[in-house]
Amino acid sequence: MPMSFLPRRSLLATLALCTLAGAAAAQPAPKPIRLIVPYPPGGPLDIAARTLAAAVKDSLGTVVVDNKPGAGGNLGADLAAKAAPDGTTIVMGAVATHAINPWLFKKLPYDPIRDFTPITRVAQVPNVLVMNAEAAQRLHIASLADLVAYAKKNPGRLNYGSGGNGSAGHLAGEMFKAQAGVFMVHIPYAGGNPAQLGLLSGQVDLNFDNLATASANIKSGKLKALAVTGTRRSAALPEVPTVAEAGAKLGLAQFDVGTWFGLFAPAGLPAPELARLHKAFTAALDAPDTKARFAQLMAEPSPTTPEQFAAFVKAELAKYGPVVKASGATVD
Repeated sequence: MPMSFLPRRSLLATLALCTLAGAAAAQPAPKPIRLIVPYPPGGPLDIAARTLAAAVKDSLGTVVVDNKPGAGGNLGADLAAKAAPDGTTIVMGAVATHAINPWLFKKLPYDPIRDFTPITRVAQVPNVLVMNAEAAQRLHIASLADLVAYAKKNPGRLNYGSGGNGSAGHLAGEMFKAQAGVFMVHIPYAGGNPAQLGLLSGQVDLNFDNLATASANIKSGKLKALAVTGTRRSAALPEVPTVAEAGAKLGLAQFDVGTWFGLFAPAGLPAPELARLHKAFTAALDAPDTKARFAQLMAEPSPTTPEQFAAFVKAELAKYGPVVKASGATVD
């Protein structure tokens, strides 16, 4: 039937549908979101970022992971801090970029609090205090209490390795020394992998290592796990106590050092855009596929509200300041 002979109500409905279809066709596609990862490809943080990018595609559109390593994570974090606050650029920050580097670098190109809008914490990765298994057997160290007792009787006889001055492993060791009242020699390596090789070869006695990195050698018996460094036991090593748990009577009841990472946007992100990003990423973190992939990385999803994440970052920044100063570590 020609349109001129359609009933008036049908004619109006048809015209409305045509108008809506035309408007929808005229709307531009949403811009891709650039997710900056301030570290090289292949690490747990990078894999987590790529997992989330795929998981939010239906709700946010294309998310492009852009690796920008350099200066201990500062390069990528600074790029995000200086981007337009329109929701098209975010960064996967971490304990280093937002809690340690501000104390470690004398001239940081960004402010970890003022220059960012926290979206959500993404995950926490437990660290673990591990000994070379042969050294543990030779020194008769089977527990955290044994380690502290030996270190007190033999100051300076034990040494621990790390991925470098100011690294998370280094600062965990410094915090341990201060709280337990012991002295151990720090041996810095040029990265986490060389530090683990130094431990496996017996060059050093112990490390505060990433659980994802150490787990295979723990299971094979090459390393002995004495304690995990977070506030609760790890599902990957349920039989291993926390430092705070095993060291409650040794001055270590408040010990809490772990690796974490989370999403930040530039400061000034409008509230509706923050709500959109937060909803999409926290839903992705709750998805079974994401949880399964994170479990392979020994990472525990730990989403927060933006307000909770902001408070967490401030607390972490305050916690690491005295530790870095006590260690004397500096980069520039």
